[in-house]
Amino acid sequence: MTKSILITGAGTGLGKGTAIGLAKAGHQVMAGVEIDAQVTSLREAAKAEGVELDVFKMDITCPEERAKMASRDFDIFVANAAINQGGPLGEVPMSIFREMFEVNVFSTLETAQIAAKKFVKKGKGKIIFMSSMAGSMAGPYAGLYASTKHALEAVAKSLQKEMDYFGVQVATINPGPFATGFNDRAVEAKWDWLREGIHYSPFDEMKEKDKGVEDQFDPEEMIAKMVEIIPKDSHKFRTVYPAETEKQMREEEAENWTKEI
Repeated sequence: MTKSILITGAGTGLGKGTAIGLAKAGHQVMAGVEIDAQVTSLREAAKAEGVELDVFKMDITCPEERAKMASRDFDIFVANAAINQGGPLGEVPMSIFREMFEVNVFSTLETAQIAAKKFVKKGKGKIIFMSSMAGSMAGPYAGLYASTKHALEAVAKSLQKEMDYFGVQVATINPGPFATGFNDRAVEAKWDWLREGIHYSPFDEMKEKDKGVEDQFDPEEMIAKMVEIIPKDSHKFRTVYPAETEKQMREEEAENWTKEI
């Protein structure tokens, strides 16, 4: 059955590929992007693929732009927009940390609230939060992003229980590391503010950890999984992909119950 789907953060990466993939599958897709240039590039990409998208600028941190959601009718909302940056939690400038929470948690919830209000009136609908393997895992110099995704997991779990009363579904999708450039930009960004002789965190160790982005999965695999899951009438609350990432998440969670410090 054809679905009407609104997805944020559709200007790049998994969001862009999924918006086009869903349209190819015959769904009506409304694609919110952060900046004007992405409106043009996504429309051109859709045209090249022979599909139509309702592409519009929607910076989710802007109340006036979030209001554009209210004028659209959709069956499924995919809260995909997010930002990422790495760095040591003991030294990160709090302005960076606050910005990440503003986008990944506060503004994301505000968009979900708009969708929830629509769906409650309808008595049906689905909200999908794009979480991450970082929703339950956290490693050194990756705690900024992981903290926001841990918070988003709590939002999704609570909202799922609240919305079930109204017949509205809530779920998460938790990708592993995919080579979209999103993770690469995150590990690079911290070097804009870290300074040797000023910051105490071990630069050699951080640079070694940065090499992890050299071993990422093909994003087309994740896009295919998202195109499969998003329109489904029923599926698991949490979809983790690939299976290797699910195994890692389960192992780390189990380890936290036995770890000693």
